[in-house]
Amino acid sequence: AEDAEGNRAVISARTGLGVAGLYWDGFRHHPFACEGGHADFAPRNKLEMELLAYLQGKHRRVSCERILSGPGIKNIYDFLRDTKKVDEPKELQEQMSQAPDPPALISKLAAEGKTPICDQTMSLFVAIYGAETGNCALYFMSTGGIFIGGSIAAKNVKKMKDPAFMKSFLDKGRMTSLLQQMPVKIVLNDDSGIIGAARYTLIQKAFRSTNRA
Repeated sequence: AEDAEGNRAVISARTGLGVAGLYWDGFRHHPFACEGGHADFAPRNKLEMELLAYLQGKHRRVSCERILSGPGIKNIYDFLRDTKKVDEPKELQEQMSQAPDPPALISKLAAEGKTPICDQTMSLFVAIYGAETGNCALYFMSTGGIFIGGSIAAKNVKKMKDPAFMKSFLDKGRMTSLLQQMPVKIVLNDDSGIIGAARYTLIQKAFRSTNRA
């Protein structure tokens, strides 16, 4: 709901995975940063366990950011290719080797729906993103809403609206009913960070003026 009160949370996949909370004191929100993107990746099924094992062969430790980020999209793609889950067409192999931004190419081809390996890469990415967004909502008890920022979500809105995202978000056992009450929104305004900083500054000035009165 637009007027939902309570804590809020932000999760934002881009070049890395950013996470933040906004504590609600009954009058206004107080933002605070954290390093939730570096929490351990927790697989939920056989495929995700295989993904974890694959990445453990490359990294000593696998955080959520290894998967939920631009580089993470490429990691998922490499996993599906190297484990022979999906074939990589030769022409795509050439495209990938020459692409200045492979994750962007993967998401673009997935949106076109003609390249199975790219489509499955983004489907797995979105499912894991939904699960971690649900975790984030539980960590911060974000009854005031959880906001998905970052360019990956903004540029892949159609894919983010796939039922797999919300299915993973809500798949929290006895906590499902709580999550169903939490608004989930994608941030589309590129200036949201500047707007938020300006709003916070104005609120701080208003409080100082009130205290001096």
